[in-house]
Amino acid sequence: MGYFNMPLHVRSIAVSIAVICFFCLGIVAWVSGLAPFICCKRAMAGAVIAYIAAVCAVRVINAILTSAMITSQIKRRKEKDSGGGH
Repeated sequence: MGYFNMPLHVRSIAVSIAVICFFCLGIVAWVSGLAPFICCKRAMAGAVIAYIAAVCAVRVINAILTSAMITSQIKRRKEKDSGGGH
Protein backbone atom coordinates (compact mmCIF):
# COMPACT_ATOMS: atom_id res chain seq x y z
CA MET A 1 0.00 0.00 0.00
CA GLY A 2 3.01 2.34 0.28
CA TYR A 3 2.91 2.72 -3.50
CA PHE A 4 -0.38 4.59 -3.31
CA ASN A 5 0.94 7.08 -0.78
CA MET A 6 3.92 8.28 -2.77
CA PRO A 7 4.06 7.25 -6.45
CA LEU A 8 7.30 9.15 -7.14
CA HIS A 9 10.33 9.25 -4.85
CA VAL A 10 10.73 12.92 -3.96
CA ARG A 11 14.24 12.95 -2.52
CA SER A 12 16.01 10.91 -5.20
CA ILE A 13 14.47 12.91 -8.05
CA ALA A 14 15.20 16.25 -6.38
CA VAL A 15 18.81 15.32 -5.59
CA SER A 16 19.40 14.17 -9.16
CA ILE A 17 18.04 17.43 -10.54
CA ALA A 18 20.09 19.48 -8.05
CA VAL A 19 23.34 17.66 -8.94
CA ILE A 20 22.78 18.15 -12.66
CA CYS A 21 21.97 21.81 -12.06
CA PHE A 22 25.09 22.24 -9.90
CA PHE A 23 27.44 20.96 -12.58
CA CYS A 24 25.69 22.79 -15.41
CA LEU A 25 25.79 26.12 -13.58
CA GLY A 26 29.38 25.54 -12.50
CA ILE A 27 30.47 24.84 -16.07
CA VAL A 28 28.58 27.86 -17.42
CA ALA A 29 30.15 30.14 -14.81
CA TRP A 30 33.62 28.68 -15.46
CA VAL A 31 33.27 29.12 -19.24
CA SER A 32 32.18 32.71 -18.59
CA GLY A 33 35.56 33.32 -16.97
CA LEU A 34 34.47 33.78 -13.38
CA ALA A 35 36.70 32.97 -10.42
CA PRO A 36 36.43 29.40 -9.08
CA PHE A 37 34.95 30.57 -5.76
CA ILE A 38 32.23 32.56 -7.55
CA CYS A 39 31.51 29.57 -9.81
CA CYS A 40 31.08 27.38 -6.76
CA LYS A 41 28.83 29.87 -4.94
CA ARG A 42 26.58 30.33 -7.96
CA ALA A 43 26.42 26.61 -8.68
CA MET A 44 25.55 25.84 -5.05
CA ALA A 45 22.87 28.52 -4.92
CA GLY A 46 21.37 27.25 -8.17
CA ALA A 47 21.45 23.66 -6.94
CA VAL A 48 19.63 24.61 -3.72
CA ILE A 49 16.97 26.48 -5.68
CA ALA A 50 16.65 23.58 -8.14
CA TYR A 51 16.30 21.11 -5.23
CA ILE A 52 13.52 23.15 -3.62
CA ALA A 53 11.72 23.59 -6.95
CA ALA A 54 12.03 19.87 -7.73
CA VAL A 55 10.66 18.87 -4.32
CA CYS A 56 7.66 21.14 -4.81
CA ALA A 57 7.08 19.92 -8.37
CA VAL A 58 7.30 16.24 -7.45
CA ARG A 59 4.94 16.73 -4.51
CA VAL A 60 2.40 18.41 -6.80
CA ILE A 61 2.75 15.57 -9.32
CA ASN A 62 2.30 13.02 -6.51
CA ALA A 63 -0.84 14.81 -5.33
CA ILE A 64 -2.25 14.78 -8.85
CA LEU A 65 -1.41 11.11 -9.39
CA THR A 66 -2.84 10.12 -6.01
CA SER A 67 -6.03 12.05 -6.69
CA ALA A 68 -6.36 10.40 -10.09
CA MET A 69 -5.87 6.94 -8.58
CA ILE A 70 -8.48 7.61 -5.89
CA THR A 71 -10.94 8.95 -8.45
CA SER A 72 -10.35 5.90 -10.65
CA GLN A 73 -10.95 3.51 -7.74
CA ILE A 74 -14.15 5.32 -6.74
CA LYS A 75 -15.42 5.28 -10.34
CA ARG A 76 -14.58 1.58 -10.69
CA ARG A 77 -16.44 0.72 -7.47
CA LYS A 78 -19.49 2.76 -8.50
CA GLU A 79 -19.57 1.00 -11.88
CA LYS A 80 -19.24 -2.37 -10.17
CA ASP A 81 -22.02 -1.57 -7.69
CA SER A 82 -24.40 -0.21 -10.34
CA GLY A 83 -23.57 -3.00 -12.81
CA GLY A 84 -25.48 -5.59 -10.84
CA GLY A 85 -22.47 -7.39 -9.45
CA HIS A 86 -20.88 -8.51 -12.75
